Amino acid sequence: MDQPQRPRPMTVDLPLGTDPASVRKRVEAMEVLLERIFTIPGINRRVGLDAVAGLVPILGDVLTAVMGLYIVWEARNLGLPKWKIARLAGNVVFDSVVGAVPVVGDLFDSLFRSNTRNLKIIKRHLDKHHPHTRVIEG
Repeated sequence: MDQPQRPRPMTVDLPLGTDPASVRKRVEAMEVLLERIFTIPGINRRVGLDAVAGLVPILGDVLTAVMGLYIVWEARNLGLPKWKIARLAGNVVFDSVVGAVPVVGDLFDSLFRSNTRNLKIIKRHLDKHHPHTRVIEG
């Protein structure tokens, strides 16, 4: 008698190493979580924890700012120049400050994706200085 298969839990195996390829995977996973993990039905707009948690006053904005600063910390450990680190941190701070404004900030969070911007900066650095970390997506 065949038993019905149980659904498999959604898991992501993230590497724990400090090598550039491991950092790339962790930063990419955090960006997905913060910016595009959910799809709004009907309009097919992808949003992440940054926009959703922003609906909880103060606590949601603080939580997502700390998560965004984790990406900056990872970039610092990769050895990005100080001016790039400042730009990454500025994106997170700008997103957090404007995102804290009730109602308007929640809409802003879904449009201004600071973590996606930061991921692009980090990927450019990795592609230039650690080209072996590139992943061909198909």
